[in-house]
Amino acid sequence: MSNWSELQYDLLVLIVKRINLIEDYLTFGAVCKSWLCAATKDNFNSDLPRIPWLMLAEDEDNSCRKFFSLYNGMILNKRIPKAIGKRCLESMGWLITTGKDENETSLLHPFSGVEIELPHPNTTKNYEDHEVGYPWTFFHKAVLSANPSHTSNYILAVIDGNRKFFSFWRPVDLRWTRIDNINSPYKHMHRDLVYYTEKFYAVDWNGRVLVYDVTGSSPTHTQIVAILPPHHMGDEFYILESIGSLFVVVRYGVKSRPPLREDSSRRISLTPIYPNDGTETYGTTNFGVFEVDLAAGKLRESKQVGDRALFLGANASISVQASQFPGVKPNHIYYTDDFVESYLFYEEGGGRDMGVYNIANGNFEPHYNGVSLSRVCPPIWVTPTLELYRTFCNEASTEAYKDCNVSSVLFGFSVFCAISNEASGSRMDLDEYASEQILLLFYFDYSVIDRTFCNEASTEA
Repeated sequence: MSNWSELQYDLLVLIVKRINLIEDYLTFGAVCKSWLCAATKDNFNSDLPRIPWLMLAEDEDNSCRKFFSLYNGMILNKRIPKAIGKRCLESMGWLITTGKDENETSLLHPFSGVEIELPHPNTTKNYEDHEVGYPWTFFHKAVLSANPSHTSNYILAVIDGNRKFFSFWRPVDLRWTRIDNINSPYKHMHRDLVYYTEKFYAVDWNGRVLVYDVTGSSPTHTQIVAILPPHHMGDEFYILESIGSLFVVVRYGVKSRPPLREDSSRRISLTPIYPNDGTETYGTTNFGVFEVDLAAGKLRESKQVGDRALFLGANASISVQASQFPGVKPNHIYYTDDFVESYLFYEEGGGRDMGVYNIANGNFEPHYNGVSLSRVCPPIWVTPTLELYRTFCNEASTEAYKDCNVSSVLFGFSVFCAISNEASGSRMDLDEYASEQILLLFYFDYSVIDRTFCNEASTEA
């Protein structure tokens, strides 16, 4: 066929339904008008898991946030003015934002711009007794039971306050509900949450796995279902579901500690707020992975999670099938710098302690080679959703689409003749991209691009 834009619609639909990467879906719809008609929400398999993007720290005087794709190493930009100067947690592609000064809180979809106001943290029980030193760190972790894009019947569970309580909120609530277990002999300082089998499971700083059922009218019951052996205790704890089972991941080295020999290999030097003459530092040294046996009430260490990759940080901890996503390695942990208790003691903040960990042999490597630091919101994993695609198309001008021959070049909708690959620091011109048939950098905010230029560029393609 001399003109790929003339492919039959039914065939285009069969092809597009097999795409599971949003980067590829955007590429497909940006080729020409006939392909765009097939790349609709209804034809997108939204049931497939998504690979997270790394949302980098906010640049000064810039409302655009940069997203790094593990798939192709490209930087994608999106204006998110409602997230300026705020700390962000993440769950199901939504950001839970907290203001640096006024401590205002909301659920924000970074790509559609939809914002859901949440009760102020001062509506939590005994707020004055449990404030934190830096107001934007009041919430430690946040996890949704369901995606607000799909239903209004969801629960947002959070870890909050100086004692890391378990609290939750439903869309009909005017304040946060806390489960403080007054009568329990244990005081749980929660570190992570996951929604699993219609209950919230948590892990605390003592390695105890807890379960909360918040569906009743008086959700006050907490049950300890498993305990990590004492000799495996670490600095930070995560809990997530993978292949139908619960896993607890223990992270070592993130608390302030004396320097080790391997610390000398870290690329980024930080400036302590309180000079320590180099006697203290922080940084991940190891991970431990444990499968939770709920029936036996035990955790069993594992060096294999099969064809899974774990994504940990200030996001809701998740597992993805690595073989579905080019650029993602199985049996590896992709982690970000989320230990507030350490990075706030440095002028530059967090963002240095990021990388990829091989569960089998303990080796480390970087996933992002740039520098991205912040005291308020260091880089976090964000799972992209189809709202990104709708935003992209809504901001587009149909005039920019001109039928083109696909065999000449895969041409991104928003085009720059010369763009920089910020992940590697290299610069490519248009000819280099065309020769490799690589989709050019998407700029999701179309308003920054001259429409006449795009029209002419599409015609030339």
